[in-house]
Amino acid sequence: MLGLNKESIYQAVQEAIQEILPDFEISELQPEMSLRDIGANSVDRMDIIIRSMELTNRKVPLVEFGNLSNIQGIIDLLYNKQ
Repeated sequence: MLGLNKESIYQAVQEAIQEILPDFEISELQPEMSLRDIGANSVDRMDIIIRSMELTNRKVPLVEFGNLSNIQGIIDLLYNKQ
């Protein structure tokens, strides 16, 4: 899983979102949306981030996700932790 590109990471985040929020229409997802925009409560957001880290084989302190405003920020943070 080393050397993932941003597209692969985005796909992993999409997969995590589908697992945690099965009612969300994933085709409507845009990188500039926040997890709150797609209906994720605080527990859902944490679960999506943790699952995204599992799927991309990354370990990032959860506090680093606190200031991110959108899904692109999650992708960029996971990408930069390679």
